[in-house]
Amino acid sequence: MRNEVEAYVRSLGLDAYLVGGAVRDELLGLDSKDADFLVPGVDTDGLKRALEPHGRVEDLVVAGRLVGIRLHPRDRALRSLARAGIEFAPPRAERSTGPGRHDFEIVADPSLSVEDDMRRRDFTVNAMARRLATGELVDPVGGRADLEAGILRTVSPRSFQEDPLRIVRALRFVSQLGFEPDETTLRQMREEAPAVRLVSGERIGGGLEADGMGELSKLLLGREPARALRLARDTGVLVELLPEFRDAIGFDQESRYHDLTVDEHTFAVVQAAADAHRSLAVRLAALFHDLGKPHVAWRGTDGRLHYYAKPGYSSRSHEQVGAELADEALRRLRYPNALRQRVLRIIRHHMFKPGAPDPQRARRFLKKHGDDGARDLLDHREADLRGKRGSEGEPPPAEELERLAAFRAAVEAERGSPYRLSDLAIGGDDLIELGLPPGPKLGQVLRALLDAVVDNPELNTRDELLRRARRLAGAA
Repeated sequence: MRNEVEAYVRSLGLDAYLVGGAVRDELLGLDSKDADFLVPGVDTDGLKRALEPHGRVEDLVVAGRLVGIRLHPRDRALRSLARAGIEFAPPRAERSTGPGRHDFEIVADPSLSVEDDMRRRDFTVNAMARRLATGELVDPVGGRADLEAGILRTVSPRSFQEDPLRIVRALRFVSQLGFEPDETTLRQMREEAPAVRLVSGERIGGGLEADGMGELSKLLLGREPARALRLARDTGVLVELLPEFRDAIGFDQESRYHDLTVDEHTFAVVQAAADAHRSLAVRLAALFHDLGKPHVAWRGTDGRLHYYAKPGYSSRSHEQVGAELADEALRRLRYPNALRQRVLRIIRHHMFKPGAPDPQRARRFLKKHGDDGARDLLDHREADLRGKRGSEGEPPPAEELERLAAFRAAVEAERGSPYRLSDLAIGGDDLIELGLPPGPKLGQVLRALLDAVVDNPELNTRDELLRRARRLAGAA
């Protein structure tokens, strides 16, 4: 896709440079969805005038700052390749606006060179440009060497001050690309950690990018989210980003089922979900699932802590409180409602017991949670188990994992069986023909029929269900 976009940009007659993540990924041998272009020698207005003959243009604004121009080409084939448009920017520089370290603005300056623009980028590995006309690589701050060494280094001491989201982006690169921040970058992360609270929720969670994902989502979907989360904790970024973690860090669970603190167990579960390539919903649930434990813990007669609801000890379970904490965080970070609700369902039900792998139990599980919900819970439960060690440091509980695998197999085997209202051999119209008026009673009868069919799928025939429906309607 990027080759076609580059060919199109070359055809515009601009002396354009491919910049940022696209160059980085190209050197790493990775596919990249990024295709951002720098055009020297023009300011924003001049760039807009140069692009207007080629399609619809709009200002590109990030964090309240005009950072460039987005072109939506007239060419239909190009529109299908670059659905979110093609982003162009003139060279930019910092301009002081006062005596403080945060008193500056970023302005377009056509007199700047490409090298000057690279020197105000976030990280050296992103501060490279490739000239489309010649293929020349512009690398004024040693980005290629850092890339080869796996080092993440800020370009300037002001990198995080300019945009605190870059702190979370650094953590994302740790997870996605395995980079190791250098000591200076780590110090800057610690110093600027409180500024993360100033970043809009959309940029961290719900996402303003074309893929609809913010930096936290991309971090969780990386290869090494646990390493990034530990780094976030150790630099103080985690509690600024997610204050819901404050009580969980270092919290000793004092349980025969857990040797790990809540935060370390959480990181292990997130990593297990990543290793198994689970969905973003499962990984988000893993991040929040046990954060309610410090809020509900009570000590039993065995001397250990417990986290379930018990009269006289705790009115709520840790999964209930964990869901409330997740709800608050996901709303603050502007995650889509559907995803948020999916995550909350996983957290509320994550303590389910698989039980025996018999077909009837599997159908009841599917009926209660639905197709996606059942899969989410099974995926999360497996990650939760793999993130456990016993109180004596034992490995994850092999027997529980085997029972879960057997139950998962039973659930998968029953996916073709009737367990939804839509699977019944009759529907609401048939009950209305029997004389049942539309309303709550009709729904009750359908649910009773479904309960019977889930327990015994052989009952799911039109004649049998109509016979039962008449009896149920007569008992009303």
